[in-house]
Amino acid sequence: MAFIGNATNCTENVFRIVVIPDGKGGELRLVTNRFDLSPAEISDIYRSRWAIELFFKWLKQHVKIKHFYGQSANAVKNQIYLALIAYRLNVLIQLETESKKSILAITRLLTAKLWMKARDRIRRIGGTSVP
Repeated sequence: MAFIGNATNCTENVFRIVVIPDGKGGELRLVTNRFDLSPAEISDIYRSRWAIELFFKWLKQHVKIKHFYGQSANAVKNQIYLALIAYRLNVLIQLETESKKSILAITRLLTAKLWMKARDRIRRIGGTSVP
């Protein structure tokens, strides 16, 4: 059991420290107030939460979701699905046109040239598959 704080300013809650291997030969120390779970369960929860954090980091960097337009779970899911679909379509465009441009450059070009004919947009992306 552990307390968090110092002698003059300490929490009233009791915590425990769970030590788990980090996969690189070291160990991680996790602080939790869950006494009903085994160290293995705490480790699994931590790893799952970390995977979620990495996914949202990837979303912010690649899919460019700055904020969510809705607050319900359904609205957030739909926005993520739509952003992922748009990203995947841009990846497919990059693959099909054999373009050397980045996904970000392709996205910007498609956004800027939205009303241009599709054939001309693909040529600007660097595609060779359009006659």
